[in-house]
Amino acid sequence: MADDLRAWLSRVDAREQLKRINGADWNIEIGTISALHSRSEPCCALLFDNIKGYPKGHRVLTCSVTNLRRLQLALNLPETDSGMEMVKTMREKLSAWERTMHQFPRQETKSGPILENVRSGNDVNLFELPVPRWHESDGGRYIGTGDAIITQDPDSGEVNLGTYRIMVHDAKMTALYMSPGKHGRIHYEKYHAMGKPCPVAMSFGHHPVVNRVAGMELPPGCEYNFIGAVQGEPVKVIKEEITGLPIPADSEIVVVGWVPPDKTKVEGPFGEWTGYYASKEREAPIVEVERIYFRNDPIILGAPPMRPPSDGSLFQVVKNSALLWNALVKSNVPDVRGVWMSEVGLQQFVVVSIKQRYPGHARQTGFLTSQNRPAAYHGRYVVVVDEDIDPSNIEDVMWALSTRTDPENDIDIVRRAWSTPLDTMIRKPTNAYFSSRGVIDACKPYEWINEFPEDIRTSDEWVAKVKDKWGSAVNLKGGRRIW
Repeated sequence: MADDLRAWLSRVDAREQLKRINGADWNIEIGTISALHSRSEPCCALLFDNIKGYPKGHRVLTCSVTNLRRLQLALNLPETDSGMEMVKTMREKLSAWERTMHQFPRQETKSGPILENVRSGNDVNLFELPVPRWHESDGGRYIGTGDAIITQDPDSGEVNLGTYRIMVHDAKMTALYMSPGKHGRIHYEKYHAMGKPCPVAMSFGHHPVVNRVAGMELPPGCEYNFIGAVQGEPVKVIKEEITGLPIPADSEIVVVGWVPPDKTKVEGPFGEWTGYYASKEREAPIVEVERIYFRNDPIILGAPPMRPPSDGSLFQVVKNSALLWNALVKSNVPDVRGVWMSEVGLQQFVVVSIKQRYPGHARQTGFLTSQNRPAAYHGRYVVVVDEDIDPSNIEDVMWALSTRTDPENDIDIVRRAWSTPLDTMIRKPTNAYFSSRGVIDACKPYEWINEFPEDIRTSDEWVAKVKDKWGSAVNLKGGRRIW
Protein backbone atom coordinates (compact mmCIF):
# COMPACT_ATOMS: atom_id res chain seq x y z
CA MET A 1 0.00 0.00 0.00
CA ALA A 2 1.35 3.43 -0.96
CA ASP A 3 2.19 5.84 1.83
CA ASP A 4 -0.18 8.59 2.85
CA LEU A 5 1.28 11.65 4.58
CA ARG A 6 1.23 10.00 8.00
CA ALA A 7 2.92 6.79 6.89
CA TRP A 8 5.58 8.86 5.12
CA LEU A 9 6.12 10.95 8.27
CA SER A 10 6.57 7.76 10.27
CA ARG A 11 9.38 6.75 7.93
CA VAL A 12 10.91 10.21 8.23
CA ASP A 13 10.66 10.00 12.03
CA ALA A 14 12.33 6.58 12.02
CA ARG A 15 15.30 8.21 10.29
CA GLU A 16 15.42 10.90 13.00
CA GLN A 17 14.53 13.59 10.47
CA LEU A 18 11.31 14.86 12.06
CA LYS A 19 11.23 17.61 14.69
CA ARG A 20 8.05 18.32 16.67
CA ILE A 21 7.46 21.89 17.79
CA ASN A 22 4.77 22.81 20.32
CA GLY A 23 3.22 26.19 21.06
CA ALA A 24 4.19 28.26 18.00
CA ASP A 25 1.87 31.04 16.81
CA TRP A 26 0.16 30.72 13.41
CA ASN A 27 0.81 34.44 13.00
CA ILE A 28 4.35 34.86 11.58
CA GLU A 29 6.09 32.48 14.03
CA ILE A 30 5.54 29.24 12.08
CA GLY A 31 6.65 30.96 8.89
CA THR A 32 9.74 32.51 10.46
CA ILE A 33 10.82 29.30 12.20
CA SER A 34 10.43 27.45 8.90
CA ALA A 35 12.40 30.07 6.94
CA LEU A 36 15.30 30.09 9.41
CA HIS A 37 15.36 26.30 9.72
CA SER A 38 15.35 25.78 5.95
CA ARG A 39 18.70 27.63 5.88
CA SER A 40 20.12 25.48 8.68
CA GLU A 41 22.11 22.26 8.59
CA PRO A 42 20.92 19.70 9.43
CA CYS A 43 17.40 20.61 8.31
CA CYS A 44 14.58 18.40 9.59
CA ALA A 45 10.91 18.25 8.67
CA LEU A 46 8.99 20.39 11.17
CA LEU A 47 5.62 19.31 12.59
CA PHE A 48 3.90 22.09 14.53
CA ASP A 49 1.31 21.16 17.17
CA ASN A 50 -0.47 22.90 20.03
CA ILE A 51 -0.54 25.96 17.81
CA LYS A 52 -1.61 29.12 19.60
CA GLY A 53 -5.40 29.37 19.71
CA TYR A 54 -5.97 25.83 18.39
CA PRO A 55 -6.52 22.44 20.01
CA LYS A 56 -3.82 19.81 20.18
CA GLY A 57 -3.78 17.73 17.00
CA HIS A 58 -4.52 20.56 14.56
CA ARG A 59 -1.10 20.59 12.94
CA VAL A 60 1.08 22.20 10.26
CA LEU A 61 4.00 20.48 8.50
CA THR A 62 6.83 22.44 6.86
CA CYS A 63 10.33 21.72 5.49
CA SER A 64 9.02 18.37 4.29
CA VAL A 65 11.47 17.77 1.43
CA THR A 66 14.25 20.28 2.04
CA ASN A 67 17.09 17.74 1.94
CA LEU A 68 18.11 14.98 -0.45
CA ARG A 69 17.27 12.10 1.91
CA ARG A 70 13.64 13.11 2.47
CA LEU A 71 13.17 13.98 -1.18
CA GLN A 72 14.48 10.56 -2.16
CA LEU A 73 12.14 8.98 0.40
CA ALA A 74 9.17 10.88 -1.04
CA LEU A 75 9.98 9.86 -4.62
CA ASN A 76 11.05 6.26 -3.86
CA LEU A 77 14.54 6.93 -5.20
CA PRO A 78 17.80 5.29 -4.07
CA GLU A 79 19.77 7.14 -1.42
CA THR A 80 22.73 9.29 -2.43
CA ASP A 81 24.47 12.34 -0.99
CA SER A 82 25.25 13.66 -4.47
CA GLY A 83 22.85 16.09 -6.09
CA MET A 84 24.22 15.29 -9.54
CA GLU A 85 23.76 11.56 -8.99
CA MET A 86 20.15 12.20 -8.02
CA VAL A 87 19.64 14.27 -11.17
CA LYS A 88 20.97 11.37 -13.25
CA THR A 89 18.53 9.00 -11.54
CA MET A 90 15.67 11.47 -12.05
CA ARG A 91 16.43 11.63 -15.78
CA GLU A 92 15.66 7.93 -16.05
CA LYS A 93 12.75 7.94 -13.60
CA LEU A 94 10.91 10.86 -15.20
CA SER A 95 10.92 9.06 -18.52
CA ALA A 96 9.87 5.76 -16.91
CA TRP A 97 7.04 7.37 -14.92
CA GLU A 98 5.70 9.16 -17.98
CA ARG A 99 5.99 5.98 -20.06
CA THR A 100 4.10 3.83 -17.53
CA MET A 101 1.62 6.28 -15.99
CA HIS A 102 -1.23 5.01 -18.19
CA GLN A 103 -1.02 1.80 -16.13
CA PHE A 104 -2.08 3.69 -12.98
CA PRO A 105 -5.49 5.31 -13.54
CA ARG A 106 -7.06 6.69 -10.38
CA GLN A 107 -9.12 4.15 -8.47
CA GLU A 108 -12.52 5.21 -7.15
CA THR A 109 -13.54 4.10 -3.67
CA LYS A 110 -16.51 4.86 -1.41
CA SER A 111 -14.66 5.56 1.81
CA GLY A 112 -11.41 6.91 3.18
CA PRO A 113 -9.88 8.81 6.10
CA ILE A 114 -10.80 12.16 4.52
CA LEU A 115 -14.45 11.49 5.44
CA GLU A 116 -13.77 11.32 9.20
CA ASN A 117 -15.02 14.90 9.69
CA VAL A 118 -17.40 16.85 7.45
CA ARG A 119 -18.47 20.49 7.83
CA SER A 120 -21.28 21.79 5.60
CA GLY A 121 -23.44 24.92 5.34
CA ASN A 122 -23.39 27.05 8.49
CA ASP A 123 -20.79 24.75 10.06
CA VAL A 124 -18.16 25.71 7.45
CA ASN A 125 -15.35 27.66 9.10
CA LEU A 126 -11.94 27.74 7.48
CA PHE A 127 -10.51 29.28 10.64
CA GLU A 128 -11.24 26.04 12.46
CA LEU A 129 -7.88 25.10 10.94
CA PRO A 130 -4.57 26.76 12.00
CA VAL A 131 -4.01 28.63 8.74
CA PRO A 132 -0.63 30.41 8.93
CA ARG A 133 0.23 33.96 8.04
CA TRP A 134 3.66 33.11 6.67
CA HIS A 135 5.44 36.42 6.06
CA GLU A 136 5.15 39.80 7.74
CA SER A 137 4.08 41.64 4.59
CA ASP A 138 1.63 39.00 3.34
CA GLY A 139 -1.86 40.29 2.64
CA GLY A 140 -3.51 37.55 4.70
CA ARG A 141 -3.44 33.96 5.89
CA TYR A 142 -2.59 31.40 3.20
CA ILE A 143 -3.92 27.88 3.63
CA GLY A 144 -2.75 26.88 0.15
CA THR A 145 1.02 26.68 -0.31
CA GLY A 146 1.69 22.91 -0.40
CA ASP A 147 -1.69 22.24 -1.97
CA ALA A 148 -3.25 20.39 -4.89
CA ILE A 149 -6.16 22.22 -6.52
CA ILE A 150 -8.51 19.94 -8.45
CA THR A 151 -10.56 21.17 -11.42
CA GLN A 152 -12.14 19.57 -14.48
CA ASP A 153 -12.36 20.64 -18.11
CA PRO A 154 -16.08 21.06 -18.91
CA ASP A 155 -15.51 20.00 -22.52
CA SER A 156 -13.13 17.04 -22.32
CA GLY A 157 -13.79 15.93 -18.74
CA GLU A 158 -10.04 15.87 -18.03
CA VAL A 159 -9.20 16.33 -14.34
CA ASN A 160 -6.28 18.59 -13.46
CA LEU A 161 -4.25 18.95 -10.28
CA GLY A 162 -2.37 22.22 -9.94
CA THR A 163 -0.54 24.18 -7.25
CA TYR A 164 -1.90 27.69 -6.74
CA ARG A 165 -1.69 30.04 -3.81
CA ILE A 166 -4.88 30.12 -1.73
CA MET A 167 -5.57 33.03 0.64
CA VAL A 168 -8.40 32.80 3.16
CA HIS A 169 -10.72 35.82 2.88
CA ASP A 170 -13.14 34.79 5.60
CA ALA A 171 -14.66 31.69 7.21
CA LYS A 172 -16.42 30.64 4.00
CA MET A 173 -14.40 32.20 1.19
CA THR A 174 -10.91 31.89 -0.29
CA ALA A 175 -9.06 33.57 -3.10
CA LEU A 176 -7.95 31.52 -6.11
CA TYR A 177 -5.04 33.05 -8.04
CA MET A 178 -3.98 31.19 -11.19
CA SER A 179 -1.55 32.55 -13.75
CA PRO A 180 -2.72 32.93 -17.37
CA GLY A 181 -2.39 29.73 -19.38
CA LYS A 182 -2.47 27.34 -16.41
CA HIS A 183 -4.85 24.41 -16.87
CA GLY A 184 -6.93 25.32 -13.82
CA ARG A 185 -7.44 28.84 -15.13
CA ILE A 186 -8.43 27.56 -18.55
CA HIS A 187 -11.03 25.38 -16.85
CA TYR A 188 -12.69 28.18 -14.88
CA GLU A 189 -12.55 30.51 -17.90
CA LYS A 190 -14.48 27.89 -19.90
CA TYR A 191 -17.15 27.62 -17.19
CA HIS A 192 -17.40 31.39 -16.90
CA ALA A 193 -17.75 31.76 -20.68
CA MET A 194 -20.87 29.59 -20.34
CA GLY A 195 -22.10 31.77 -17.47
CA LYS A 196 -21.59 28.94 -14.95
CA PRO A 197 -19.60 28.69 -11.70
CA CYS A 198 -16.58 26.39 -11.81
CA PRO A 199 -16.47 23.49 -9.33
CA VAL A 200 -13.21 23.20 -7.41
CA ALA A 201 -11.79 20.90 -4.73
CA MET A 202 -8.70 21.96 -2.81
CA SER A 203 -6.51 19.46 -0.96
CA PHE A 204 -4.36 21.10 1.72
CA GLY A 205 -2.66 18.08 3.28
CA HIS A 206 -1.28 14.96 1.55
CA HIS A 207 1.88 13.01 0.77
CA PRO A 208 4.50 15.49 -0.52
CA VAL A 209 4.56 13.81 -3.94
CA VAL A 210 0.95 14.94 -4.54
CA ASN A 211 1.93 18.60 -4.22
CA ARG A 212 5.13 18.18 -6.23
CA VAL A 213 3.42 16.40 -9.13
CA ALA A 214 0.57 18.94 -9.09
CA GLY A 215 3.18 21.60 -9.81
CA MET A 216 4.70 19.75 -12.78
CA GLU A 217 3.99 20.37 -16.44
CA LEU A 218 2.31 17.19 -17.62
CA PRO A 219 -0.12 16.37 -20.43
CA PRO A 220 -3.66 17.47 -19.47
CA GLY A 221 -5.41 15.15 -17.04
CA CYS A 222 -2.37 13.03 -16.15
CA GLU A 223 -1.46 14.11 -12.60
CA TYR A 224 -3.26 11.31 -10.75
CA ASN A 225 -1.75 8.76 -13.16
CA PHE A 226 1.73 10.20 -12.68
CA ILE A 227 1.42 10.11 -8.89
CA GLY A 228 0.37 6.46 -9.21
CA ALA A 229 3.43 5.71 -11.33
CA VAL A 230 5.74 7.34 -8.74
CA GLN A 231 4.14 5.45 -5.85
CA GLY A 232 3.74 2.19 -7.74
CA GLU A 233 -0.04 1.88 -7.35
CA PRO A 234 -3.16 3.84 -8.35
CA VAL A 235 -4.29 6.81 -6.25
CA LYS A 236 -7.53 6.04 -4.39
CA VAL A 237 -10.11 8.80 -4.86
CA ILE A 238 -13.65 9.50 -3.69
CA LYS A 239 -16.20 11.17 -5.95
CA GLU A 240 -17.02 14.28 -3.95
CA GLU A 241 -20.81 14.59 -3.77
CA ILE A 242 -21.18 18.38 -4.19
CA THR A 243 -18.79 19.04 -7.09
CA GLY A 244 -18.46 15.52 -8.51
CA LEU A 245 -14.66 15.94 -8.50
CA PRO A 246 -12.35 13.06 -7.52
CA ILE A 247 -10.63 13.88 -4.22
CA PRO A 248 -7.77 11.84 -2.67
CA ALA A 249 -9.27 9.40 -0.16
CA ASP A 250 -6.34 9.79 2.24
CA SER A 251 -5.94 13.59 2.10
CA GLU A 252 -5.75 15.39 5.42
CA ILE A 253 -7.98 18.32 4.43
CA VAL A 254 -10.16 18.97 1.35
CA VAL A 255 -12.19 22.14 0.84
CA VAL A 256 -14.81 22.21 -1.95
CA GLY A 257 -16.91 24.93 -3.51
CA TRP A 258 -17.53 27.06 -6.56
CA VAL A 259 -15.70 29.79 -8.45
CA PRO A 260 -18.50 32.14 -9.55
CA PRO A 261 -18.23 34.22 -12.73
CA ASP A 262 -17.84 38.01 -12.41
CA LYS A 263 -16.97 37.87 -8.70
CA THR A 264 -13.49 38.87 -7.56
CA LYS A 265 -11.83 40.18 -4.44
CA VAL A 266 -8.44 41.75 -3.77
CA GLU A 267 -5.80 39.06 -3.17
CA GLY A 268 -2.23 39.43 -1.95
CA PRO A 269 0.45 40.49 -1.72
CA PHE A 270 2.26 37.23 -1.10
CA GLY A 271 5.98 36.46 -0.93
CA GLU A 272 7.01 34.37 -3.92
CA TRP A 273 9.81 31.92 -4.75
CA THR A 274 12.01 34.71 -6.13
CA GLY A 275 12.32 36.08 -2.59
CA TYR A 276 10.29 39.20 -3.40
CA TYR A 277 6.78 40.61 -3.49
CA ALA A 278 7.04 41.11 -7.22
CA SER A 279 3.29 40.78 -7.79
CA LYS A 280 1.23 43.26 -5.80
CA GLU A 281 -2.36 43.19 -4.60
CA ARG A 282 -4.76 42.37 -7.39
CA GLU A 283 -8.32 41.34 -8.07
CA ALA A 284 -8.60 37.55 -8.19
CA PRO A 285 -11.44 35.03 -8.45
CA ILE A 286 -12.95 33.69 -5.25
CA VAL A 287 -14.07 30.28 -4.05
CA GLU A 288 -17.38 30.15 -2.22
CA VAL A 289 -16.83 27.22 0.12
CA GLU A 290 -19.68 24.74 0.62
CA ARG A 291 -17.97 21.95 2.51
CA ILE A 292 -14.80 21.07 4.40
CA TYR A 293 -13.56 17.50 4.87
CA PHE A 294 -10.76 16.67 7.27
CA ARG A 295 -9.19 13.75 9.10
CA ASN A 296 -8.96 13.48 12.85
CA ASP A 297 -5.96 15.54 13.96
CA PRO A 298 -5.49 17.09 10.48
CA ILE A 299 -2.19 18.28 9.07
CA ILE A 300 -1.82 21.28 6.74
CA LEU A 301 1.10 20.72 4.36
CA GLY A 302 2.90 24.06 4.23
CA ALA A 303 5.34 24.93 1.47
CA PRO A 304 5.56 28.73 1.63
CA PRO A 305 7.63 30.24 -1.15
CA MET A 306 10.46 32.46 0.01
CA ARG A 307 14.01 33.42 -0.82
CA PRO A 308 15.67 30.05 -1.51
CA PRO A 309 16.20 27.58 -0.01
CA SER A 310 12.54 26.82 0.61
CA ASP A 311 10.23 23.80 0.82
CA GLY A 312 9.97 23.43 -2.93
CA SER A 313 13.35 24.62 -4.17
CA LEU A 314 15.37 21.38 -3.93
CA PHE A 315 12.71 19.38 -5.78
CA GLN A 316 12.61 22.06 -8.48
CA VAL A 317 16.41 21.90 -8.81
CA VAL A 318 16.52 18.11 -9.20
CA LYS A 319 13.41 17.74 -11.36
CA ASN A 320 14.09 20.71 -13.66
CA SER A 321 17.78 19.85 -14.06
CA ALA A 322 16.77 16.35 -15.16
CA LEU A 323 14.09 17.68 -17.53
CA LEU A 324 16.49 20.17 -19.08
CA TRP A 325 19.25 17.57 -19.48
CA ASN A 326 16.80 15.27 -21.29
CA ALA A 327 15.64 18.17 -23.46
CA LEU A 328 19.21 18.96 -24.52
CA VAL A 329 19.81 15.33 -25.43
CA LYS A 330 16.59 15.34 -27.50
CA SER A 331 17.88 18.50 -29.19
CA ASN A 332 20.93 16.47 -30.28
CA VAL A 333 23.45 18.30 -28.12
CA PRO A 334 26.27 15.76 -27.69
CA ASP A 335 28.32 14.96 -24.59
CA VAL A 336 26.33 16.80 -21.95
CA ARG A 337 28.03 15.78 -18.70
CA GLY A 338 25.79 17.52 -16.20
CA VAL A 339 22.99 20.07 -15.75
CA TRP A 340 22.30 21.96 -12.55
CA MET A 341 19.82 24.70 -11.72
CA SER A 342 21.30 26.44 -8.72
CA GLU A 343 19.01 26.44 -5.67
CA VAL A 344 19.89 30.12 -5.28
CA GLY A 345 18.25 31.18 -8.54
CA LEU A 346 16.55 28.04 -9.88
CA GLN A 347 15.91 28.60 -13.61
CA GLN A 348 17.48 32.04 -13.32
CA PHE A 349 20.95 30.49 -12.92
CA VAL A 350 21.58 27.31 -14.91
CA VAL A 351 24.92 25.57 -15.34
CA VAL A 352 25.64 22.96 -18.03
CA SER A 353 28.82 20.90 -18.23
CA ILE A 354 29.93 19.52 -21.61
CA LYS A 355 32.84 17.78 -23.28
CA GLN A 356 33.59 20.16 -26.17
CA ARG A 357 33.50 18.30 -29.47
CA TYR A 358 33.52 21.04 -32.16
CA PRO A 359 33.71 24.82 -32.62
CA GLY A 360 30.48 26.43 -31.39
CA HIS A 361 29.49 23.48 -29.22
CA ALA A 362 29.48 25.59 -26.03
CA ARG A 363 27.43 28.42 -27.61
CA GLN A 364 24.96 25.94 -29.10
CA THR A 365 24.50 24.39 -25.66
CA GLY A 366 24.02 27.78 -24.01
CA PHE A 367 21.45 29.10 -26.49
CA LEU A 368 19.41 25.88 -26.55
CA THR A 369 19.48 25.74 -22.75
CA SER A 370 18.16 29.28 -22.48
CA GLN A 371 15.15 28.50 -24.71
CA ASN A 372 14.30 24.97 -23.60
CA ARG A 373 11.76 24.34 -20.88
CA PRO A 374 12.02 24.76 -17.98
CA ALA A 375 14.78 27.38 -18.30
CA ALA A 376 12.93 29.28 -21.03
CA TYR A 377 10.35 30.63 -18.55
CA HIS A 378 11.70 33.43 -16.34
CA GLY A 379 15.31 32.50 -16.99
CA ARG A 380 18.25 34.86 -16.54
CA TYR A 381 21.72 33.34 -16.86
CA VAL A 382 23.10 30.18 -18.47
CA VAL A 383 26.73 29.22 -17.81
CA VAL A 384 28.41 26.51 -19.90
CA VAL A 385 31.51 24.85 -18.40
CA ASP A 386 33.92 22.09 -19.33
CA GLU A 387 33.56 18.51 -18.16
CA ASP A 388 36.12 18.96 -15.36
CA ILE A 389 33.73 21.35 -13.57
CA ASP A 390 30.95 20.02 -11.35
CA PRO A 391 27.94 22.16 -12.27
CA SER A 392 26.38 21.58 -8.82
CA ASN A 393 29.47 23.03 -7.08
CA ILE A 394 29.07 26.80 -7.18
CA GLU A 395 32.71 27.31 -6.17
CA ASP A 396 33.90 25.27 -9.16
CA VAL A 397 31.54 27.18 -11.44
CA MET A 398 32.61 30.63 -10.25
CA TRP A 399 36.28 29.63 -10.55
CA ALA A 400 35.70 28.62 -14.17
CA LEU A 401 33.71 31.78 -14.86
CA SER A 402 36.49 33.91 -13.35
CA THR A 403 39.41 32.20 -15.12
CA ARG A 404 38.01 30.92 -18.44
CA THR A 405 35.98 33.85 -19.71
CA ASP A 406 36.72 37.16 -21.38
CA PRO A 407 33.62 39.37 -20.88
CA GLU A 408 33.97 40.98 -24.32
CA ASN A 409 33.98 37.67 -26.18
CA ASP A 410 32.21 35.14 -23.96
CA ILE A 411 28.90 36.76 -22.96
CA ASP A 412 25.98 36.78 -25.39
CA ILE A 413 22.55 38.35 -24.85
CA VAL A 414 19.18 36.94 -25.96
CA ARG A 415 16.61 39.73 -26.01
CA ARG A 416 12.79 39.81 -25.65
CA ALA A 417 12.59 36.37 -24.08
CA TRP A 418 9.69 34.88 -22.09
CA SER A 419 9.11 36.35 -18.64
CA THR A 420 6.41 36.68 -15.98
CA PRO A 421 4.70 39.20 -13.67
CA LEU A 422 6.96 37.79 -10.93
CA ASP A 423 10.03 39.19 -12.71
CA THR A 424 11.55 41.71 -10.32
CA MET A 425 13.36 43.50 -13.16
CA ILE A 426 10.19 44.45 -15.04
CA ARG A 427 8.68 47.72 -13.94
CA LYS A 428 4.93 47.50 -13.46
CA PRO A 429 2.40 48.14 -14.79
CA THR A 430 3.10 46.82 -18.26
CA ASN A 431 1.09 45.01 -20.92
CA ALA A 432 3.87 42.61 -21.95
CA TYR A 433 6.47 40.68 -19.99
CA PHE A 434 9.83 40.31 -21.75
CA SER A 435 13.31 39.80 -20.34
CA SER A 436 16.77 39.01 -21.65
CA ARG A 437 19.11 36.06 -21.13
CA GLY A 438 22.83 36.15 -20.47
CA VAL A 439 24.59 33.16 -22.04
CA ILE A 440 28.11 32.80 -20.66
CA ASP A 441 30.68 30.52 -22.31
CA ALA A 442 32.95 29.59 -19.39
CA CYS A 443 34.70 26.81 -21.31
CA LYS A 444 38.33 26.85 -22.36
CA PRO A 445 38.60 28.43 -25.85
CA TYR A 446 38.06 25.60 -28.29
CA GLU A 447 40.60 26.84 -30.85
CA TRP A 448 43.47 26.64 -28.36
CA ILE A 449 42.08 24.30 -25.75
CA ASN A 450 45.23 22.16 -25.77
CA GLU A 451 47.39 25.22 -25.05
CA PHE A 452 45.28 26.40 -22.12
CA PRO A 453 47.31 26.57 -18.88
CA GLU A 454 47.27 23.41 -16.82
CA ASP A 455 45.27 23.75 -13.60
CA ILE A 456 46.81 22.83 -10.27
CA ARG A 457 45.45 19.51 -9.07
CA THR A 458 46.36 16.87 -6.54
CA SER A 459 45.90 13.33 -7.82
CA ASP A 460 43.51 10.95 -6.09
CA GLU A 461 46.49 8.75 -5.30
CA TRP A 462 48.31 11.50 -3.41
CA VAL A 463 45.14 12.63 -1.66
CA ALA A 464 44.55 9.12 -0.33
CA LYS A 465 48.21 8.67 0.65
CA VAL A 466 48.42 11.95 2.58
CA LYS A 467 45.05 11.52 4.31
CA ASP A 468 46.08 8.05 5.46
CA LYS A 469 49.40 9.30 6.87
CA TRP A 470 48.44 12.73 8.24
CA GLY A 471 44.67 12.70 8.65
CA SER A 472 44.85 12.03 12.40
CA ALA A 473 47.24 14.96 12.96
CA VAL A 474 45.45 17.69 11.00
CA ASN A 475 41.95 18.23 9.55
CA LEU A 476 42.12 17.20 5.88
CA LYS A 477 38.39 16.57 5.36
CA GLY A 478 37.70 19.70 3.32
CA GLY A 479 34.31 21.41 3.37
CA ARG A 480 35.50 24.99 3.89
CA ARG A 481 33.23 27.30 1.89
CA ILE A 482 34.69 30.30 0.06
CA TRP A 483 31.43 31.28 -1.64
